[in-house]
Amino acid sequence: MTRRAGSADLPLHGGRVPAWLGQRMTKLGAVIVEAIVHEYGRDELLRRLAHPFWFQSFGAVMGMDWHSSGITTSVLGALKRGLAPLSGELGIHVCGGRGRHSRATPSELAAVGDRVGLDGAALGKASRLVAKVDSAAVQDGFDLYLHGFIVTDDGRWVVVQQGMNGDRRQARRYHWLSEGITSFVDAPHAAIEGRGQGMIVNLADRRAAPSRQCQLEVLATLGPDGIVREFARMQPVEPAAPAQGLLPHLVMPDHHDVRPENIVARRLHGNLAAAADRAPVDFADLLLSPRVGARTVQALAMVAEVVHGTPCRFTDPARFSLAHGGKDRHPFPVSTRVYDQSIAVMKRAVIKAKLGNTEELAAIRRLDAQARRLERDATGPSVEALIAQERRSSHEYGGRSVFGFEPPPPSEKIAG
Repeated sequence: MTRRAGSADLPLHGGRVPAWLGQRMTKLGAVIVEAIVHEYGRDELLRRLAHPFWFQSFGAVMGMDWHSSGITTSVLGALKRGLAPLSGELGIHVCGGRGRHSRATPSELAAVGDRVGLDGAALGKASRLVAKVDSAAVQDGFDLYLHGFIVTDDGRWVVVQQGMNGDRRQARRYHWLSEGITSFVDAPHAAIEGRGQGMIVNLADRRAAPSRQCQLEVLATLGPDGIVREFARMQPVEPAAPAQGLLPHLVMPDHHDVRPENIVARRLHGNLAAAADRAPVDFADLLLSPRVGARTVQALAMVAEVVHGTPCRFTDPARFSLAHGGKDRHPFPVSTRVYDQSIAVMKRAVIKAKLGNTEELAAIRRLDAQARRLERDATGPSVEALIAQERRSSHEYGGRSVFGFEPPPPSEKIAG
């Protein structure tokens, strides 16, 4: 059973993830997955990965460009690296990737099937069908170049794949989840949603069943050569636009900087207020760490929301870039010291939870719950003021971007 779960339109960005960030993304992504599976189970993790808003927020909290197409490749790559050593324990396997790695997906799934007793051939067929539906049955102007297939030991899976439209400098991400209806070709999508991109051919629509049947009959009657001759005689006819259903669909802006309109300020203020409120109670040991303790709790408030938040809370993925920053200096350089503290706290909490001591993981859950309680009344600095302060403090927190380490502010240079 399968259904299309959502989609996202993103600015098409080039470039690579630097090693210093990729290594941290691998560690943080894996420990967040461990926390979600421990708290809610594998099926819930798949539902999160199938939700375009959550997926974008997940990438943003890991320090990637908050609005770009690069989140898809980097998140899937980080999970593939980070979860590989944990696949036996968690029962989660990440296959595929970009370019030649996407073409290797069926063979990787066959290997997973051999290890855990799944029908690898059937999974490979599902992988190929999902790719064919979004590239051939649905023709929307985006050419697929990335295909990630995440499967669990019980055979449930999610597919995240991405296509590009080079002329528009846009990418579109498609999310599939292995639950829903029973056909890949007869309305497998709950809906198809996106910006107007001209005429779209959708042979996977249930209303296209007569067309699919007619195509088979024409092929049997005329053969390929006869179809070519008939096609040459046809005059183009503009079809009526099909009715669209409702699916989560994320559209990211072209601008790099994080602007106030990209963030729900009351949620951000709730995160900050919760960090101030819970830190003395739940994170006293952490606050004894020099310089970065309180700032790390602020980051953890957003990590906690990625672990525990409900879908309606991820409509502003830009907010999660304020946890650790972004590799391109937007909204500010990646705070590597804070990032490392976040990884350490989450890892320690997960390790203790596996041994039966769930108090630290529960403290992170309370941090998220408190943010939701406080956000109705919490106030604080403007988004612009918060970003400006983070930029001023970036050197203190080990700020780093693709341009290098952040230098100290001018006043510190003079004083030194």
